[in-house]
Amino acid sequence: MANPGYGKRLAGDEAPHADPDFAHLLPREAEVAVFIDHLDDGHAMGHKVLAAEHPRYGQQAMRTALTRITEAGHLRWIKEHITVEDNTMRWVTRTYWSRTRRSPQWWAQFARERHGKDVTRHHQPGLARIEEAMAALVPQAAEPAPERESEPAPDREEPVGAAYRTLTGLRTAEPRMALTEGDCRALEPLAEQWLSRGATPNDITRALTEGLPPTVSNPGGLARRRLESKMPPQQREPRAKVTRVIMACATCDQDERTVKIDRGICEDCRKENEANPVSDADIVKEFEEIAFLGTTSAYYLKKKLERATGGPVPDTFRPVPIEDRVFYHYRDNRDRIANGLPPRRWNP
Repeated sequence: MANPGYGKRLAGDEAPHADPDFAHLLPREAEVAVFIDHLDDGHAMGHKVLAAEHPRYGQQAMRTALTRITEAGHLRWIKEHITVEDNTMRWVTRTYWSRTRRSPQWWAQFARERHGKDVTRHHQPGLARIEEAMAALVPQAAEPAPERESEPAPDREEPVGAAYRTLTGLRTAEPRMALTEGDCRALEPLAEQWLSRGATPNDITRALTEGLPPTVSNPGGLARRRLESKMPPQQREPRAKVTRVIMACATCDQDERTVKIDRGICEDCRKENEANPVSDADIVKEFEEIAFLGTTSAYYLKKKLERATGGPVPDTFRPVPIEDRVFYHYRDNRDRIANGLPPRRWNP
């Protein structure tokens, strides 16, 4: 995942999901598009990150696939200039994804409509393209699972939060405020509210220990009254607004201030792609992999459905298993294309 508020963002206003969404793409690009479509919102969209997570394609293949998917109208990199209420300003690069194929005119209108948008909850500093840092976090090889022990493992202790540690530390800071374990557990939610509103553990300790009477008979009750009556105000997040929007190249990240952007790609990158065209042999090879694309599509559709329903959906709930439907559909289209016939559209 990218930093909070960044990474993959849906352009919105999409048609319901259907299998022919990416039928106009070559098999490899269609497979990558299915992969991206099922990523969670906020996922990092750099080609290095996607290649590290995809089981079949490396960085160069992923970079080329992203270029073609962008040209087809599914993806755009847009730089937005953010002005915050505290007079700070920054540029951020956002990645917008549309399952529905969009025209260059639609994307241009979409970018114009971003101007003036309130992005108060999504103006964290940094860029959306978190590549190097994320690639370093991806494990290179999965470690073998440890063997099961014959004896049950002992129960693990619950992690202790900063609020609880602050309350238990009152005993050391002020002996008159020695709280019991029950007091600490009961007061922990109030202390967490303090921390969520910008207070520090020292602020809590100071509020609970300063100006105490000579004798404290009920430390827990006194701590509760002080935590409630001295609660700091809820901090309002400074408002942020998009004050300028420009298109950026999906391949090299140059923007339209310095180069001409056509269908999401700059002229230099387009010339580079045209200098290395796709051969007929590559196209035939990719069409031979359409059956694999069908099973891959079924896999991601199943995973998405399982996330929505909270668990696997048995095939007995369907007239035909979803893997079989998608597999046969793509295998039939593979044979039709090989014989010079147009592919059939998906019939839900």
